[in-house]
Amino acid sequence: MSVDTSQMNIVGKGAATAEGPGPDVMAASTLDGNNVLSSDGDDVGKIKEIMLDVGSGRIAYAVLSSGGFLGIGDKLLAIPWSALTLDTDNKCFRISATTELVKNAPGFDKDAWPSMADRSWADSIHRYYSRPPYWQRYERDDSTYGDIPPAF
Repeated sequence: MSVDTSQMNIVGKGAATAEGPGPDVMAASTLDGNNVLSSDGDDVGKIKEIMLDVGSGRIAYAVLSSGGFLGIGDKLLAIPWSALTLDTDNKCFRISATTELVKNAPGFDKDAWPSMADRSWADSIHRYYSRPPYWQRYERDDSTYGDIPPAF
């Protein structure tokens, strides 16, 4: 079974259940260390961080640790959240990219993170993975919703 969520797909038997936490609502920390498989079935790394766009409340990226051995020599990759599919049967993520594409992806060092709020950097990452930028997929014209009443 496959469920289309707002930004990411969920596949597997767990996609049909709504009992308890996950897969629709879960702690981000439970995703840390999950394997990511390429579209050709290779293990291309592990989820290291989930990056949240605080202003919108949306997940922007998963940071993938790829290459290296036991954390030494690995490179970090920002993967658009919409490029990932949660596979509940195999307890992993799948990326809609080949091993070669992931291997050659622009990455960064653990001590030199990019400014992920920089739109030109973000545009280049989304273009690389052929994904629409997350902030454009769900923008709406708030003028049609009227004023937001003040909180008291």
